[in-house]
Amino acid sequence: MSGSGETGPVVDWDALTRAARVAREHAYAPYSRFRVGAALLTHDGRVFTGTNVENASYGLCLCAERSAVAAAVTAGARDFEALVVVANGAEATSPCGMCRQVLHEFAPELPIQSRGVEGGLLKTNASELLPHAFQAADLASRRED
Repeated sequence: MSGSGETGPVVDWDALTRAARVAREHAYAPYSRFRVGAALLTHDGRVFTGTNVENASYGLCLCAERSAVAAAVTAGARDFEALVVVANGAEATSPCGMCRQVLHEFAPELPIQSRGVEGGLLKTNASELLPHAFQAADLASRRED
């Protein structure tokens, strides 16, 4: 969770889920038709949402999770408390590898709930999703030969 050591806001998972569902409705997914919304709670109680934005050049697509993180960082937030991801699949969908790395960068123990439209639920955290993540400490330990 946040790195400040202070107690953050109480997580209202239902409110975060509703916010993620609203964000999902704004997805731009004309190619996959796989719409995803995310709601990210910050340590100071703000909620930032994101949605997936596809592109005909698939490598340029932006996932909902990274979209929410970008919105939070743009607003000056760096301490994250919880994340909900809602996709239009029947079962819960786990964040992709790029999203896992970005989430781990900010909050390795970030609690994450992924939900599907038919009730599927996955409860996890960023470290569980990306064990042995590449971190800033890995950069500091590099050697020049």
